[in-house]
Amino acid sequence: MKRLKTALGFTLIEVLIAMTLLSIMVVLLFASLKICAQSWEKGESKMADVNEVAVVYHFFQQHLAVAKPLWDDFSIKDQRQLAFQGDELSLQFVGEFPASAAKVGDQLYRLQLKEVEDSKLINVSVTPFLPTADSGELPKEEIPLIKHVRNVSFAYFGPDEMGGEGSWQSQWLQRDSQPQLVKISIELDNAMYWPDMIVELKVAGSQIGADGAVETAPEESAEGAAQ
Repeated sequence: MKRLKTALGFTLIEVLIAMTLLSIMVVLLFASLKICAQSWEKGESKMADVNEVAVVYHFFQQHLAVAKPLWDDFSIKDQRQLAFQGDELSLQFVGEFPASAAKVGDQLYRLQLKEVEDSKLINVSVTPFLPTADSGELPKEEIPLIKHVRNVSFAYFGPDEMGGEGSWQSQWLQRDSQPQLVKISIELDNAMYWPDMIVELKVAGSQIGADGAVETAPEESAEGAAQ
């Protein structure tokens, strides 16, 4: 009697089990890759946010902290006022570019909240402060300092208009001296927390004499007084 040879191979159930296990492994693999990609993107976004804060803070420390208390005899005809002027939503001051920059001499910085394409940003315009005899319209350079801003506010610490004790004020206009401190509060659209930046001016509370000389008034620690 001849014995029948059984065919070697996999049964249908074994194939289905193998396919199911393979599918589960592929799903788990792609889920892990997705989690890794999301973590990477969040890390990159966080680093970009931190870098953005550092850039903005560096701008104010490099330019606003060394603002010069100069008279502005050019912006408004037949009227003399201090170049430093600020309110709650805008700020202007005179400073210098670094020696490595193409611009030389004193520059007038103007910061204000500007709306562009349904989004707000803090715009910085830079123009030469002292016009030359043959200059027509002064060249202006506009730079977006930070985008996607919901709100910004400036505050100024120094004596009030009556010469009283130092306090935080929402505007600093038509003064003959610069404030001791400037506080910048920024709120972004993504609700990211930005700590208030407080910049101490190097030539704060200085009076400008009739000859244009800067007379620095003796003052105690402005940051300690503000607290």
